[in-house]
Amino acid sequence: MTSPIRLDRLSALLEGVAPRVTVLQTEIGTSSVTFGPSSRQLLHLYLVAQGQASLSIPHATCLTINAPAIVVCRADTAHSLATVSGGPFEGLLCAKAFLDGPVAPLLLREFTQPLVVALDQAGASLNHVMHLIEAELLEPRCGQPALLERAGEILFIGLLRHLVAHPRASSGLFNGLEDPRIARALVAMHTAPQENWTLDKLAGEAGMSRTSFAVKFRAIVNYPPGKYLTQLRLSIALRAVQSGLGLKRAARDSGYASPTTLSRALSREARSHAIEE
Repeated sequence: MTSPIRLDRLSALLEGVAPRVTVLQTEIGTSSVTFGPSSRQLLHLYLVAQGQASLSIPHATCLTINAPAIVVCRADTAHSLATVSGGPFEGLLCAKAFLDGPVAPLLLREFTQPLVVALDQAGASLNHVMHLIEAELLEPRCGQPALLERAGEILFIGLLRHLVAHPRASSGLFNGLEDPRIARALVAMHTAPQENWTLDKLAGEAGMSRTSFAVKFRAIVNYPPGKYLTQLRLSIALRAVQSGLGLKRAARDSGYASPTTLSRALSREARSHAIEE
C-alpha cells in the first residue's frame, strides 16, 4: 500500500524567505543586551535557557520571561533583554535571522509584536535543540562557534514549525499553514508564484468549492486569495528589480503577464505606500 504524500508546509516558504541565521557571541558576565530600531529585514532571536529575564520595549509594559523560552523581536522594534536578578545571563543564545528572500515581508508581518514562546510546552524536537544549545553554552567545547551557528538555524526552523502547529494569532500566515486544505493552496502559490493561478485552480488545490475556499481563506489568512497572491508576486518582483534583473526577468519570475503590467503594479504599490506615510 502506497503511503499518502505528506504536505511540506514550510520548505517553499523557507526558500522564498531565504533565512540566514547568525549567532552573536555575548561577553562573559553580560546581564543585558540592547538593540535600537533598524530597517533591515531580520528577526532577533533569543533563547533564554536558564533563570528569568525581562524584555523592555519603549512605551510598552515590560514582559517577564521564565526559562526555557524563545523571544522573537522584529528589527524595527527597539528592545532590551536583561536578567531579572541583575546578575549575568547563564545560558543565553542571541541570534539574528536575516531574511534575504523576496517573500520576507510576508513572514515579517507575522511578528508585528514581540513574541515569547515558552518551551516547557513545546514539541520534543524544539526542546532537543534547546537542550543541545544549553549544554554548549554552559560547558563550551571544541568547535562551539560552528555548532552554535548550525544550531541557530535549526532553532529558527523549529520555531516556525512550532508556530505553524500552534498559531498565536486569530488569523494570519501561520493559521493558513496550520489548516490542511488552506495550506495546500498556500504551498502551491509559494512553490510556483508564476503559475496562472485562478480562484478555481487554487480551490482545486485545496479540494474545496470556489466559494467555500474564498470565504475560508480570507477568514483564516486575513486576506482574500487574490490579494495574497498579488502581494506575494509583488514582493518577488520588487526584490528582482532591486537586484538589477530588469523588469522583463522580474515579470517572468513573479507571474506578471508583461513588463508593462508589472511596471504599473509597482507604481500603484509605490503610490499606496506614499499615501500611507
